[in-house]
Amino acid sequence: MRRLSDITIQVDDRFGSPAPRHGAARPRPLPPRGQAQQIRRRISPFWLKRVRRIAAGSTLALLLAATPLWLLDSAAGQALTERAHAQIVAWSGRAGFRVQQIYVEGRHRTPTDELVAALNVKRGDPIFGIDLAAARQRLEEISWVKTATLERRLPGEVHILLTERDPVAIWQNEGHYYLVDQQGLVVSDDVRDFSALPLIVGEGAPDHAAALLAMLATEPALAKRVKAAQWVSGRRWNVTFDSTDNGIDVRLPEDDPAAAWHDLDRYEKNQQILERKIALIDMRIPDRLVLRAVGGAEENARAAMEARHKSHPGKDA
Repeated sequence: MRRLSDITIQVDDRFGSPAPRHGAARPRPLPPRGQAQQIRRRISPFWLKRVRRIAAGSTLALLLAATPLWLLDSAAGQALTERAHAQIVAWSGRAGFRVQQIYVEGRHRTPTDELVAALNVKRGDPIFGIDLAAARQRLEEISWVKTATLERRLPGEVHILLTERDPVAIWQNEGHYYLVDQQGLVVSDDVRDFSALPLIVGEGAPDHAAALLAMLATEPALAKRVKAAQWVSGRRWNVTFDSTDNGIDVRLPEDDPAAAWHDLDRYEKNQQILERKIALIDMRIPDRLVLRAVGGAEENARAAMEARHKSHPGKDA
């Protein structure tokens, strides 16, 4: 068990007392009336005080529930409600309902200091004084946290279940690097442990990263060789491969880039196009490849792309 100031990181599922084992002793019957007074005398004064405080708080809550709605809707009624709630919380704390343990499950990368600050709860606080909805909202404002679930487990435990975001790419923007998740949200600017993730470049690239990665995954052999992808003019992708020292740039079309991606895989399997001494492959023109050799010479290679031509009947080359 690791303790983080007032928070204990631990998986703990105490949902109540275990069921009695087979053969366990049955509860004893109630004593005769003559012994009831003796039992009451043996009750600790501490517990008598606690019961009285709880009863007083319950009485105040019932009186508050019986207050006319028109009064509660008024400013005076709201002030009365707030004072009553504060009094009930104070009484519950004196009755022993205070935070003793805070358990957090699911934390892997969320910074501890941000977690403690967002929770804003410490040992000794009245457990009924915690605004669970507000605490959950604060926790979900932490960039690493996708969802947070909080619950009280009386008399004194608070349990928190976190679901953290999974980064899927590194985004390079204006000279800085950021981790982004499947929804395109920035998770962190600390990329040191995620060098294996694909690199995406360009304004707006995170919003389209999930669709790009899904498309690349349809041709795993090609996807393994992708060094980076650049989102161009808010419309399409350029993909850079690792075939040469400077890489080969492939310009994918705006319309149906997935078809071009499948065609590229077929060219590589049949013609080893990525092994040639070229710097650029332009696939933006239907049924045509534009290859630029290393050094700047450009070759217009008109290819009768049978697979693409069949999928786009009636289009000229």
